[in-house]
Amino acid sequence: MSFYQIVVYGVLGLTYLGLAVGYVPGLRMNRPTIAFVGSSFLISLGAINLDEAWQAIDVKTIIFLLSMMMVNANLTYGGFFARALYLLLRLTRSPLGLLIALTVGTGVLSAFFLNDTLALIFTPFTLSLTTALKLNPIPYLLALAAATNIGSVATLSGNPQNILIGSFSGIAYLDFLANGLPIAVAGMAIQIILLYVFYPEVRSTVPCENFSLDNQRIYKPLFNKTLFIVAGLLIGFAIGLPLAQTALIAASLLLITRRLKPERILTKLDWNLILMFSGLFILSKVTQKLNLIQPFTGIINTSIGLISVTSVLSNLISNVPAVLLLEPLIPKGDTQSWLLLAFSSTLAGNLTLFGAVANLITVEAAASLGYKLTFWEHLRFGAPLTVLTLGFVYWWVR
Repeated sequence: MSFYQIVVYGVLGLTYLGLAVGYVPGLRMNRPTIAFVGSSFLISLGAINLDEAWQAIDVKTIIFLLSMMMVNANLTYGGFFARALYLLLRLTRSPLGLLIALTVGTGVLSAFFLNDTLALIFTPFTLSLTTALKLNPIPYLLALAAATNIGSVATLSGNPQNILIGSFSGIAYLDFLANGLPIAVAGMAIQIILLYVFYPEVRSTVPCENFSLDNQRIYKPLFNKTLFIVAGLLIGFAIGLPLAQTALIAASLLLITRRLKPERILTKLDWNLILMFSGLFILSKVTQKLNLIQPFTGIINTSIGLISVTSVLSNLISNVPAVLLLEPLIPKGDTQSWLLLAFSSTLAGNLTLFGAVANLITVEAAASLGYKLTFWEHLRFGAPLTVLTLGFVYWWVR
């Protein structure tokens, strides 16, 4: 091996190591900047030229992701998410009822809107609610984080890795939903049972005293306009219109407004995620050019092998990089393998604290109020949840 090859392999290896850890010791770098810097170095070294790097970025995925972020931002400002959770929690007043309502509510919404966005929006609300009712917030935060992951397996628009897989595989929105919905429902049921077993305090069906919820304010003109456009968006998905183009039109219509300054919408967009996706596309292309993923070819030919490899990679380097690494090994027409990749990469995120962004969001929020959610406490819940849900995926899809 030449010195040049050693340097290229070294840069690629260090980049993926940084993505796995999430930071670079001694430097203020996160996953998006690590992906961007690593891909820039590989371009500079000639492992991939600038034109190839640009072509490696899947424009449909980026457009779909950006458009759905704009839709979510308008729903947030219109008061849709807060109002939806408020209406759901009005149905129950007991600790167990609140757990079920939080699980079902966030799971259903995560099926249609990006799951990390919902974790950011609902975490403060959950903390405020449990604090007011003097309930231990940990099981409710675990429910929130896991439900955003589990609910998002149902549709192609539920999370970033599903968006990628929709672009690569060509699976129709309703076909994906038909396979993913039973998994989401079963997963939420398993989650509730596990939290019921591990946290005795959530078992009570006695209504909490002094239970009250402030009616969340909605901005009717924006609320009504956004709901109308989102309804059209979901209908477009259902009848088979191209996902990226349909989402782009919906986002464009929402930006035509007299009510919100553009800056308020644009500041809600997760540019970190866009930067990370762009870098990961380039890294994956280099990995493919260097033929480094071929050792996985034999392993992923079986359902259990694909689920296992995806789950391990998703917890080592995160689910989006895992999908991008395995994508070249799966034929476009192999619907079963694409579904297994989508479901296992998402559900594996429940295994550890570092498996999904939603987990980290809830941990940081709990710490801000003095509640410590440790790695091991999360693993006690996450490990059986992941094993059981992935077992259901293996039984259902194959």
